[in-house]
Amino acid sequence: MKHLFLLLFLFVNVNLQAQTKFKIVESDGQDALITYTFVDENNQTLKILDPQKYYTAFYDFDYGHFAIVGIKGSPGWFAIDAHENVLFRVYNTSFGEPSPDYLIENKIRIIDNNEKIGFANEKGEIIIKPQFELASSFHNGYAIIAENCNKIPWPGHENCDCHHYSMECKKHGYMDEKGNIIKLGDYTLDQIIDEIGWQPDQPY
Repeated sequence: MKHLFLLLFLFVNVNLQAQTKFKIVESDGQDALITYTFVDENNQTLKILDPQKYYTAFYDFDYGHFAIVGIKGSPGWFAIDAHENVLFRVYNTSFGEPSPDYLIENKIRIIDNNEKIGFANEKGEIIIKPQFELASSFHNGYAIIAENCNKIPWPGHENCDCHHYSMECKKHGYMDEKGNIIKLGDYTLDQIIDEIGWQPDQPY
């Protein structure tokens, strides 16, 4: 009985930690380094991020279950909870520019080590595992997906290392909020956009 109580206590404690909502307060620290502080809904300090570890944090003025940060020595963006646990890597929306994805319809795009795209929800839970070569944000419950894609350099950027290119894909389709693929095949992007009435909140 004692062991059962301990297990239940640990489960409840971890669950409460995972659901902690906070916001980021930015301030100037020592040696011209910016300090990011996690503050809960009672204005209590939860965590002060080490500026030697994190070089930036993206935030707004609302409370959420995770923050998106840049970690020194690790490429890309990471979502961390109030206790600095890494939840997932965040998709970057603009080629060659720092632009991490953000919540749209309570979902954010994430990536795995193979750059496959999936989704997490507003609580930081992975709800659609990374599996798509390309995926848009959601609009009215649907997201565009694409496969067999190639990077096409912009005119004049063919021989430079400036990462300015577009994606051209041979297959397009769309999925619902549960990750069910509704359609995927030899369709154009415009055909899929017209079929589901997709409107971008940010670049596809």
